[in-house]
Amino acid sequence: MLDRMNALYTVHRIAPQDSLPADLEGVADRIVAVATNGHDGVPDAVMDALPNLKIIACYGVGYDAIDAARAAARGIIVTHTPDVLNKEVANTAIMLMLAVSRRLVTLDAYVRSGAWAREGAAPLTRTIEGATVGILGMGRIGETIAKKLEAGFGASIEYCARTPKEHLGWTYHATPKDLAAAVDILVVITPGGPDTRHLVDRTVMDALGPEGMLVNVARGSVVDEEAMIAALTDGRLGSAGLDVFEAEPVVPPELCGLSNVVLTPHVGSATVETRQAMGDLVLDNLEAFAKTGRAVTPVPECKAL
Repeated sequence: MLDRMNALYTVHRIAPQDSLPADLEGVADRIVAVATNGHDGVPDAVMDALPNLKIIACYGVGYDAIDAARAAARGIIVTHTPDVLNKEVANTAIMLMLAVSRRLVTLDAYVRSGAWAREGAAPLTRTIEGATVGILGMGRIGETIAKKLEAGFGASIEYCARTPKEHLGWTYHATPKDLAAAVDILVVITPGGPDTRHLVDRTVMDALGPEGMLVNVARGSVVDEEAMIAALTDGRLGSAGLDVFEAEPVVPPELCGLSNVVLTPHVGSATVETRQAMGDLVLDNLEAFAKTGRAVTPVPECKAL
């Protein structure tokens, strides 16, 4: 991606911070495009410091670190990389479900420590075959997760979204709490941002219960991390598989000490093949805009531009 970008454009690097570095102040008015990622985004101060900015191309499907409405009001197109990562994020969610239910990390340590030879067979684990799985956020990735689980594991699918999606044929719940109360495993795959902050709170986790599993492959902000740690520690929530965290890359040490939790470092789409496809789509958006003034995959707030 960077080689292709450097070959096509004059590239200036801006560190993720609230203002432009001094060495860019003389060229700020020449910058028409910004390529960024969903975690760093574009701070408002940087957007404001680029008077001729026309397009922000985000490497990732989530773009909550970019004020897309603010950009649209200025006529700036924001793009993202949907669809090309659906399958891999879905695979990550299922990987976490399997790792938690079959206690993969604990059993790996059991073998490596020599405990198998000393103590014999390990305790039995649980299956996800035929489980009732709740999808919180039935967008493109949520639908991919649901279809993989239904086809591959015979799972029963229930979901919560802004509105029912009748064509899917799955059971709809109006609130996250109602969904959690009805399922064995709750998979969080909503957008981030202020509208979904702590959508999964103590009431949702208590509804999921001491045998329930929480899997988060969305944004760390969607889950009340402090409440989750308390629920896992107290036994009010059975287990969790987490790819995202509220203050990542900082992970609370309390989580690291829990054996009923599997943690991964925000790697939902992190395969060579998927990241290549995402990078290609970022460049496709920039090239399409340069040639036509339109983008390939604008975010909803910018589709009218």
